[in-house]
Amino acid sequence: MATVTPPWAYTLHLPHDPHAPGIARATLRTVLAAHGLAELTPTAELLASELLTNAHRHTAGPYALRLRAMEPGRLRVAVWDTDPRVPPGFGTDGADVPPLDAEDGRGLHLVRACADAVGVSVLRELGASKGGKLLWAECR
Repeated sequence: MATVTPPWAYTLHLPHDPHAPGIARATLRTVLAAHGLAELTPTAELLASELLTNAHRHTAGPYALRLRAMEPGRLRVAVWDTDPRVPPGFGTDGADVPPLDAEDGRGLHLVRACADAVGVSVLRELGASKGGKLLWAECR
């Protein structure tokens, strides 16, 4: 009898520390290897790197990396941080993408070029929840 592998998700909570993005990338590599998705590692690591660096550079608080299996062979890489402001151009319509020669925001071009889909969720503060935003990118 065939079995169905349930979707999985991992969340790594990170302090605002310069070592955190590297630790998150190492965790990503380990998770993908454990789930037989090592072929996604280069793209997923680039997406995570850009999103994690954005969270580290533009916020002062903690952030988190979330990895989620969407369907067989498809991965969502997401980064949560406490700042509810969405970076220009991150919405699904691609409006306000910074020019290629801009001082800031060039990583967004990499994310858009390498991801199959991108999105953002702005989170409200509810009780103990800290609100903020969740930027995500998917790859297969």
